[in-house]
Amino acid sequence: MSAVGVAKGFAIGTVEVAGERAVCDRRGALFFPSQQLLAVSDLHLEKGSSAARRGSLLPPYDTAATLAVLQSVIDDFRPKIVVSLGDSFHDGEGAARLPEIFRAALSALMAGRDWFWVSGNHDPDPPAGVGGESVREISLGSILFRHEPSAGEAAGEIAGHLHPCARIVQRGRSVRRRCFATDGSRMIMPAFGAYTGSLNVLDRAFAGLFRRDGLMAHMLGADRTYPIAGRMLRPG
Repeated sequence: MSAVGVAKGFAIGTVEVAGERAVCDRRGALFFPSQQLLAVSDLHLEKGSSAARRGSLLPPYDTAATLAVLQSVIDDFRPKIVVSLGDSFHDGEGAARLPEIFRAALSALMAGRDWFWVSGNHDPDPPAGVGGESVREISLGSILFRHEPSAGEAAGEIAGHLHPCARIVQRGRSVRRRCFATDGSRMIMPAFGAYTGSLNVLDRAFAGLFRRDGLMAHMLGADRTYPIAGRMLRPG
């Protein structure tokens, strides 16, 4: 189901979702070559400033870090279309709080390409003053992009929201990483944001979303993604 290749200096895992070929980038982005489309999920921009408003000491550096990685991904893949799968901002006022330096950086990333903001549970309304098109979900070819995964079978669905990660144990060593979770029919993407947490793909929140005998976790590594069969995964 998966092969590892190299594109522009970055090792990537090739997958098929509902017959559409895509590549899982080690930084957490999904790229569809046939449509020149890049998808990211759960950026949670301005999470640090949101926490600061509530008195938390969380450093407000997440937006800079997240946009820097997004810049590197866009530089490598040069997509014509970008889809951000919801929770792009950590709260409904996140876009309005965006410092001008980051607003300018985001505007530069969006220039010359179609950009879609899918509404999420953290940011259900269109982000203020950042451009792009806001949608509840968007269908392109045989693929449907939305924030929260549908219950039961949903062929061709690409979703986020659950922040999947995977854990394996080899030679007594436990490794836990964010991952792309797929059974070849649908996919749930890892969270892209610098300050986002993760949930084990074996958690009951994922129950019924994947064929039990088809689950693959494409774990994010330092130099590439690692396709791991569901039978190798461990809870925790």
